[in-house]
Amino acid sequence: MPATRRPAPGDDLFDARPTGGAGIRVGIGGWVFAPWRDNFYPAGLVQRLELDYASRHVTAIEINGTYYGTQQPATYAKWRDATPAGFMFSAKAPKRITQARRLSGTRTQVEDFIGGISALGDKLGPLVWQFESGRRIEAEEFAGFLDLLPKRVADRPLRHVLDVRDPAFITPAFLELARQHGMGTVFSESTEYPSFADLTSDFVYARLMASRSDERHGYPDSELDAWARRARAWRRGEDLAELPHVGPSLAPKQPREVFVYFISAAKERNPAAAMALLQRLQTA
Repeated sequence: MPATRRPAPGDDLFDARPTGGAGIRVGIGGWVFAPWRDNFYPAGLVQRLELDYASRHVTAIEINGTYYGTQQPATYAKWRDATPAGFMFSAKAPKRITQARRLSGTRTQVEDFIGGISALGDKLGPLVWQFESGRRIEAEEFAGFLDLLPKRVADRPLRHVLDVRDPAFITPAFLELARQHGMGTVFSESTEYPSFADLTSDFVYARLMASRSDERHGYPDSELDAWARRARAWRRGEDLAELPHVGPSLAPKQPREVFVYFISAAKERNPAAAMALLQRLQTA
């Protein structure tokens, strides 16, 4: 099959279409990464078809480029149309918003970002608001900022994820604020950033950041098995006491949508890790 044509139903190259477990999405960060052309993308696949291919081998992608600059609505619409039904994008919000001196004064920037990215339509997943380490957050400003984040766009519910990397801010009061707004927090599996698994919303957002170059699938089989078990438990609404927590579990047990991304670390292995986890979720 020529690598330059658009994928079509029945194409073995593109129609992998993994599903994973119902209500569980597994993916990677972005889709343009040169080393993936040696171990993920087929030889000769042109770059403009990399999203088409990736979106048929994982079930979600976290867009990182929006952290550095937003796209035109037409670009988001092109990405939407390149991906199969049921696929979903998460996206990191622009750092010009989360690094603003007055968070509570960013209403216009928030509206502009969300208005543009809403062109993803029903493929728009959680929006990740990342606050870098070294940034001291003032509690009142932060609370005012959360009040700015809309609950819906174009008659569809919006999901927001708070990725706060200042350890001093990760307190039970922060968790309570997230719960009051129905917003998620990030489980990061990181030794560099705060890593906690407290449930604060009706979905779970995990960024797994420990893939290794010397593992063909990024993680040993035993660890992938464990993450498959945890993803299913989160989906059932269970709180995982085996993972670190900031406070006691206050979330009701209810089915939750789950997003698991393999991010950073040995990035060249992350597509293999995501596909290996999806396979476990499909076959168990």
